[in-house]
Amino acid sequence: MFEQIYNHFNDIVAALLFVIGFSNLLFQKNLIKKIIGLNIMDVAIYLLLASQGFIRGRIAPILTDGSESAVTYINPIPSGLVLTGIVVSVSVTALMLSMTIRLYRKYRTLDLDEILMKIRQEREEED
Repeated sequence: MFEQIYNHFNDIVAALLFVIGFSNLLFQKNLIKKIIGLNIMDVAIYLLLASQGFIRGRIAPILTDGSESAVTYINPIPSGLVLTGIVVSVSVTALMLSMTIRLYRKYRTLDLDEILMKIRQEREEED
């Protein structure tokens, strides 16, 4: 049993991180905490992809010793997906943080319920 847990340790940690991030995203009212939860979920996905792409005993697919056998190298696609995902995640995080700053400047709070209440009040005043 412990051997199975050890063999799937990265998968278990990724699942736990995803659950932590998702619950943070669902239950927190503060926008910064929601962004942190989304980033924790991103890290969980990257960990899962990287651990699935790793094969013990193989090396990165860089041709240095002349070996062109596929048995020698790991699959580079999961690594490329993780790298691309990190770049996209940083961009999305920067956009969310900049929008959070604008919301705070306008409504003077980061509590999502209060912001929604103030938006409804503004709409009612317009009508």
